[in-house]
Amino acid sequence: MCYPDMENYIKFQFQLLEEFDESIQPNPKKKGRPKAYSDASMIVFFAIMTLKGFNEFRAQHRWLLAHPLWILKLKLPKLPSRRTISRRYKDVDSKLVSFVTFVGDWATPLGSDFNMERVYEDKSLFKAKGPVWHKKDREANRVPKDLRNLDQEATWSKSGYHGWVYGYGLHTTVTEAGFPLMVRVETAAVSEKAVLDQKKEKLLERNIGYLVADDGYTDLTRTEELAKKGLLLMTPAIGATSRKGRCYIQYTTQPLLESVLSKRKTAVEPIFDLIKRLLSTSNNHKQLPVRGQANVATFLALGVVILQFAMLINSIWGLPLRNVTHIITLFR
Repeated sequence: MCYPDMENYIKFQFQLLEEFDESIQPNPKKKGRPKAYSDASMIVFFAIMTLKGFNEFRAQHRWLLAHPLWILKLKLPKLPSRRTISRRYKDVDSKLVSFVTFVGDWATPLGSDFNMERVYEDKSLFKAKGPVWHKKDREANRVPKDLRNLDQEATWSKSGYHGWVYGYGLHTTVTEAGFPLMVRVETAAVSEKAVLDQKKEKLLERNIGYLVADDGYTDLTRTEELAKKGLLLMTPAIGATSRKGRCYIQYTTQPLLESVLSKRKTAVEPIFDLIKRLLSTSNNHKQLPVRGQANVATFLALGVVILQFAMLINSIWGLPLRNVTHIITLFR
């Protein structure tokens, strides 16, 4: 069996990023100097650094300094400074969010694995880098003297697997096969329902029939509102005892709907495990290697982008869709 090499991945990343840039309406000319380094070059660079586990900006700068040929491969006009790398890393998170959506749309014609008729939504918590800021101290905005390297932007939320977590939440929408379509990164306390409201318009713009999620997304009023617009939000609705709730639960026991709902765990939950592997965050309740919401947003969004690239290349080359071992081996 043939396998893609490093050049295949890099060329494909640049191709999609360039198509994405062409799809964006040009903005009015901004004041100041134009960017010396394109967003495409920086995103490909950050993706490679993420796979290699080089998350400190000093390490990223040193790696480029030690591998000057990569400056050409990444289409960089020269070696960026460490300060530039840090600044651009914080700036690309919003572009990555839009790019994930673009790639999801781009992949739709490729086959059933990328079909949007049934999509699945979930949130996964990642522990903040450094110590935790206990609720009592955080509410009083008091930082104990011995609490060093604290991420003060993180918040608390409860995980069904790990209990209370101080950190951030990765909210991901995927196809039934697990291909990512949309992403949002928020502090842990931001609820699933709030993020779903952020995504609602984009979901309605696409030809999606079913949006399947866990009980954290249950809201019968929202379900009714979305159904009127052609999108059926399906959740277990545990504890829904009202007349409307009982009717909804009975409705979802129809064989087709029950089958769609039952596939949630295999559709979306394993995808977070793949993202953990790509980001090397499998230890200590998925503790993050970066601090601050801007850095965390970029880091987690990069994990989703890398997974998209891996799955698309796997589909093109006839490899198992969820195989991330090959891309990890190549770049790490």
